[in-house]
Amino acid sequence: MDRDSALNIYSIAAHRGFADALVAGLVPRYSDPLLGLAKVTLLVPSTRAARTLSEAFVRHSGDAGLLMPRMVAIGDLGLNEALGALLDPLGAAEIPRAVDPGRRWFELAELIEDARKSEGEETPLPGAVRLRMARDFGRVIDRLLVEEKTPADLLEPEVLNEFQNISEHYQKSIRIFAKVQAFWNSRLDETGEVDAATRRNMLFDRAAKAWRDDPPKSPIIAAGVTSAAPALARLLRVIAGLPNGSVVLPDLDLGLSDEAWEELGQAGASDEAGGDIFSKRDCVTHPQYHLKLLLERMGIARGEVSAWHRKGEGAAPPQRSKAISSVFLPPKASKSWAKLEAEERKLPGLGLVELATSEEEAQAIALMVREALETPEKRIAVVTADRSLARRVTQHLSRWNITADDSAGRALSLTPAGRFLGQLAEIAAEGLEPANLIAALAHPLVRGQDVDERRAWLKCLRLFDHRLRGPAPAPGLEPLRENAAKADVSEWWAKVEGLLSGLLDWPQDMPLAQAIDACAETAEKLAGLSVWAKEDGRALSRMIEELRRHARDVGTHIASADIALVLRDAMDEIAVRPPYGSHPRIAVYGLLESRMARADLVICGGLNEGSWPQVPGPDPVLAPAILRAMGVPGAEFRIGLAAHDLAGAMGAREVVVTRALRDADGPTLPSRFWMRVTALLGEKMTGEHSLTSIPDILPQIDRTPPDNPPDYPQPAPNPSPALRDVPIKVTALDRLLGDPYQFYASEILKLRRLDPLGADPFGDPALRGTMVHDILDKWHRAGGKDTLAAFARDYFASRNVHPLFRGLWQPRILEALERFEDWIAEAKAEGREILATEISGAMRFDGVKVSGRADRIDRLADGTLAIVDYKTGSPPSNEQVKNGYALQLGLLGLIAQYSSFEEEGGQLVSGDASKFEYWSSGKDKGAFGKVTSPMKTGSMRSGILPEDFIPFHERKLSQAISRYIKGDALFKARENPDYEGYSDYDQLMRVEEWAIRLFEAGEGNEA
Repeated sequence: MDRDSALNIYSIAAHRGFADALVAGLVPRYSDPLLGLAKVTLLVPSTRAARTLSEAFVRHSGDAGLLMPRMVAIGDLGLNEALGALLDPLGAAEIPRAVDPGRRWFELAELIEDARKSEGEETPLPGAVRLRMARDFGRVIDRLLVEEKTPADLLEPEVLNEFQNISEHYQKSIRIFAKVQAFWNSRLDETGEVDAATRRNMLFDRAAKAWRDDPPKSPIIAAGVTSAAPALARLLRVIAGLPNGSVVLPDLDLGLSDEAWEELGQAGASDEAGGDIFSKRDCVTHPQYHLKLLLERMGIARGEVSAWHRKGEGAAPPQRSKAISSVFLPPKASKSWAKLEAEERKLPGLGLVELATSEEEAQAIALMVREALETPEKRIAVVTADRSLARRVTQHLSRWNITADDSAGRALSLTPAGRFLGQLAEIAAEGLEPANLIAALAHPLVRGQDVDERRAWLKCLRLFDHRLRGPAPAPGLEPLRENAAKADVSEWWAKVEGLLSGLLDWPQDMPLAQAIDACAETAEKLAGLSVWAKEDGRALSRMIEELRRHARDVGTHIASADIALVLRDAMDEIAVRPPYGSHPRIAVYGLLESRMARADLVICGGLNEGSWPQVPGPDPVLAPAILRAMGVPGAEFRIGLAAHDLAGAMGAREVVVTRALRDADGPTLPSRFWMRVTALLGEKMTGEHSLTSIPDILPQIDRTPPDNPPDYPQPAPNPSPALRDVPIKVTALDRLLGDPYQFYASEILKLRRLDPLGADPFGDPALRGTMVHDILDKWHRAGGKDTLAAFARDYFASRNVHPLFRGLWQPRILEALERFEDWIAEAKAEGREILATEISGAMRFDGVKVSGRADRIDRLADGTLAIVDYKTGSPPSNEQVKNGYALQLGLLGLIAQYSSFEEEGGQLVSGDASKFEYWSSGKDKGAFGKVTSPMKTGSMRSGILPEDFIPFHERKLSQAISRYIKGDALFKARENPDYEGYSDYDQLMRVEEWAIRLFEAGEGNEA
């Protein structure tokens, strides 16, 4: 590594493998027989990089052992990492202390409100929005400080000229930001503190000056540092000039032509004094752009950088680096692809896999990892920016008992402890909504310390859960108490109320610290200390302690409805990483974590636009033109970093790049990097590089059917006579004749649909029907003293009706009931008398019990009965009744004729029925409410003649009993396709597996 040049700066090509190649060069040069590399100091970009290098040293030393060098992280602000002790020693008393980032967050939120008022904005922002805005402002402040920009730079002529050309939104945003920054700097002057980014710059300059004035005798090597921050660039320049210093860059393309290098753009170097240092024409998305920017700020030409002379254990052929360089050539230089020979286009060792969905992509990656593990000592790395894809891969690997932890970690909000606190915060913010309530009470941490206590808790919770299924109850505790009583868990619910008391009845506005305290205390009441026990619990505990301490110091207030959003935003900023337990030869990385890492097989997943690279959103505070005028790289700069990450990963000996054609949001666009690779290869060689074995295996992985698997048949169960002997409800006969399988599932298997929690009350017909029936029944039993509409209004007022139902359905129901009352009065004038409402009856018919409930039974003037059925939707048509698909009214007439209806008081109602009516609250000719009859009377064109109505239903009932209850007919699924029954049992009958097949075979009447 000795050179005649005064500068020691090197680059390790992508194909060599940065960590292993670095170690291979450092050990022979600096290793001491007694001290090993203990005298060497390595400056690395992050603690993750230090771990990667440690693993490389272990691999290199083998069984011999080695004292490793001291590794110091430069403290990446984006990773919330602090500087190592070497750069931030205890003796640096002349450097002001850094302000706590949590306190700054809350104080910036307060300053934002002051700045908005000075701009004439009188309406205060909601607490969650204000805190999000403060976080954005904090990031912009740090970004400008890293670039060593001051508030005065916003007033430079170049910036003011651009200010007139940007939108009014950005103008207002910049004015507010400038005022907030001025207020904040004044506050820092008062406390004697500085921002963390400022202190970091000062420490870099301090170290640079100290090493320049008194060069260290022991070696100092900056390895893998690519940040182009000016202060860090100055420090790296000093290190490169030290007698025992070196700077080693990853993947600087020394083979790129000078023309292509110049095409990258100015990269921080102005063509003239005082000119722009960033241009719109700069290729900021190129993987070499940030390295060119770093060299420009270091004051070093690319020609002064030497190639590292060693390579790692898993190095790829040298042609790989040349191919990678060709893939990422800037636009004009890409014209050289036309002159490349076929051999020069090849990317040996690279495989392309394109899957139909992101789920298949995750499964394919897991299968490739599983296959690679069969090779002893082979190391596999999965690299993806898509955290969802990473989680799916680890879940698929778990099917083979392979634990592969995602080193990028999970957001705290997605961990068990974080989810639990988030669920409690949602209860505090939104009230006792059933879905949130049950989710929180069923969380695995609740009563999880004692198995017996957990079992008893879940037993009561399941009964309560089952009772809450269906339309959402009205807000408040009383409806929940009523449901708990009906579920026979009142005592349990009383305890739950006490545990949740801290989350109820919050004021509209309250101190944030108080809200956090209430959520944390409730979590501990429900789950005990286990909520803080594991790594996610410890991270949650630290976050809560910091949040409430700073919120209390600053006096931050929020709307109580914002607490869930505030806590979720805070948890999303914290990554929780597993401490141990992963497979030693598998690593799942995010892009940041993958830098410097190398494996024998590298799988780059999620090569779609929006994932890799992630689409950078516009800066919410400063417009791109303003950033360029200030000399700050724009948001597109991150695309170049993502490109550099891919270029580094593609340097591995064996690489597989994957993408999915669709994800959860719909069709995807291939990544610009994927398109460049396929464009370089050409159509023919893209096919040669495409891997087909894994996609071919995927359909077989979950099931291995025989060569000619039998088609799933149309279900037609044949229960034993003992099981067939069941009673028939008047509402079930049409189901038995129309779709026997549904009757079988409902009445023989006793299966019922489980309604969702907190279902939409507006769309639930059962709720509407129940309430209309209840209103009419109670009104009739009260003697009709009040008008029906007035009675209904009092009924709605006394019930805990959901506000959505009250607002949307109550007016319609009241209008229909007013018409009902008029018709009832007209019927009474004609001698018609209401005998009973909501009355039950039963009879024995051919030895089978037939039962039902009549909504209303009237006595007509001629002594016969009229049976009325209330409907809240459209009543059945006469054609449906004639076809045997709506037999309820006729069966009620049979019960009245052959047996009787009986009320609780002992009143019996029986006799011949001659009139059958549907009274519907549905819309008819612009008004709500109508009366129809299923019989063919007057000028009606269809229906059953009155004299044939009862005999028709008798025949249908006799037919059903003889065939299904007493006979041996099969309960065939969808036997009659014209029957418009329920779809509750479609999944049970697996209708999609056979219905289409029968239809295509010309047996549509069977499907």
